[in-house]
Amino acid sequence: MLFLLIASVMILIAFLIVLPPLWRKQPVAEPDQDQRNIAIARQRLAELKEQLQAGALTQALYDEQRVELEQALSDDLDISGSLESHIKTTETGGRWMALVLVLVIPFLAGSLYWTLGNYQSLTQTDQAATPMDGGSAARLLEQSQQLEQFNKMVAGLAERLEKQPDDALGWTMLGRSYKYLQQYPKAVVAFEHAYKLTGDQPEIMLLYAEALAFANNEQLAGKPAELVFKALAMEPDNTTGLWFGGMAKAQAGDFVAAMALWKKLESLLPPGSEPRQEIQGLLAKLATQIPEGVAQAESQSAQPIKAASIDVQVSLAPELQKSASPEDTVFVYAQALSGSPMPLAIVRKKVSDLPLTVSLNDAMAMMPATARDGGSAAIGREPMRSMKLSNFEQVKLLARISKSGNAIKQPGDLIGVIEQVAVTDKSSDKSPHKIIINSQVK
Repeated sequence: MLFLLIASVMILIAFLIVLPPLWRKQPVAEPDQDQRNIAIARQRLAELKEQLQAGALTQALYDEQRVELEQALSDDLDISGSLESHIKTTETGGRWMALVLVLVIPFLAGSLYWTLGNYQSLTQTDQAATPMDGGSAARLLEQSQQLEQFNKMVAGLAERLEKQPDDALGWTMLGRSYKYLQQYPKAVVAFEHAYKLTGDQPEIMLLYAEALAFANNEQLAGKPAELVFKALAMEPDNTTGLWFGGMAKAQAGDFVAAMALWKKLESLLPPGSEPRQEIQGLLAKLATQIPEGVAQAESQSAQPIKAASIDVQVSLAPELQKSASPEDTVFVYAQALSGSPMPLAIVRKKVSDLPLTVSLNDAMAMMPATARDGGSAAIGREPMRSMKLSNFEQVKLLARISKSGNAIKQPGDLIGVIEQVAVTDKSSDKSPHKIIINSQVK
């Protein structure tokens, strides 16, 4: 009933707008228009006669102008008659159209709605809309507007970065935005740009690895795992890196290595927190996947790994302090005396942290893992099993300042070296080895 009432009111309003101009009488020519034309002609004829009598016009010129006057009057009278007839016809046609609108259109609209419409859908719509109150509708509208605005901002940022491709922070923000929108292939492209511009920055590497994994059905095998463990080599206590590292190991079927990483993550999370409870639940599930004998063997073999460590004290020579910025990256690491130059353990800090003291151990290896695994099985590099601090009696210690943040040594980096030190047991009480960064890489 409400619908019919509203429809009727709307039709009435439409008629009030359309009908008055059609029904209103159109202006018609005045009935004495012909008389006026005749009067004007008579006056003009009188003037011509006066000019003829005064000698201003010749008889021939008088006759010519009189003929023209008569012709003009004849034309005026014909037009006047035609115009009057036309106005009367228009007036009649306008009123006829008004009658058609009033009678035919409502009948036609009603017939079409009766044939094609669905009156019951009005009731269904009202019932479906009842659970949503005004507040819910307003919130949905606000969320929709916010999402639309966010999409515009992201599109604007992407357009700007096409013109300014060297903006690493911009690419990082764009990647995070695409990740929020769950557009992971686009996030991969953005983080790849950021990674190329920033080098080996753990935060960027982990974001890049996450985007790659989500774009590949949440699989970390391959490049994502490589990025994750490379980031962990620089920041062994990075909780995000430990989470993804454990996930990569679990996906590869190496539950022992996954448990080792997640146990370390558990120790870094606040007691009683929701993330820690989640990790504890995952650890409980992993324990059911590991044979008891294997778990005990891995636990026993892991004991000496925890004990092996080297304490290092690092400082910057006074003459080189002006050559380094407080935000420059400091790498403190141990290398084997011969063979592969890959760090056995590495810590990443900043120049602003100097002087500092760190303790290098197996947990800081390039591929954190147990003694049996060595962190390489997930990416198919079996020889890396021995590349950990506890497997060497003597190592070289280095501290290097990198302006680019790259873990690979480059010309212009500032460096300090101790050529040979012994790997000690953590329980032994020995003073730290002192490294002074006092030279420049050529």
